[in-house]
Amino acid sequence: MVRTATKKDASRISEIHIFGWRSAYRGIIPDTYLFSEISVTGRYNSFIEKKEDESDDVFVFEEHDIIKGFMKVGTCRDEDKNTSFELWGIYVEPLMKNEGIGSKLIQYCENLAIGKGFSENVIWVLEDNTDSRKFYEKHGYKADGKELVMSKFNVKEVRYSKILK
Repeated sequence: MVRTATKKDASRISEIHIFGWRSAYRGIIPDTYLFSEISVTGRYNSFIEKKEDESDDVFVFEEHDIIKGFMKVGTCRDEDKNTSFELWGIYVEPLMKNEGIGSKLIQYCENLAIGKGFSENVIWVLEDNTDSRKFYEKHGYKADGKELVMSKFNVKEVRYSKILK
């Protein structure tokens, strides 16, 4: 089941986020950052605290009382796509991948976007994160030609988009 995240979910969301980064970005982002500079403690507390009452930006996928994945969504931040919706981030517990959790989250995101009147969804993904790129392509997303460099790590990001029905 997908539901809006609450403050009590913050620790588990942080855990999934950090371990997701370590799993997906090892070899792309420096190990010194992945294993020394990021920490699980309180990463999402302040965000959820601020947004919990008035926003539906962070959602979790929960099954059998276990949060197995989460996503952060909202209006697209790109000037050239300011009428689009954006999946800002999606993470599934690395030990629970290939169980359809990511597919359920992305479908929920698309339905949410349509319900809010958006006709397009966009996602940014690291160029070298081939597994994620294949996942988005499997769900009908295509690179739309927009790229940027994440300056902190000097890695390229590629924007994917999908017209929603």
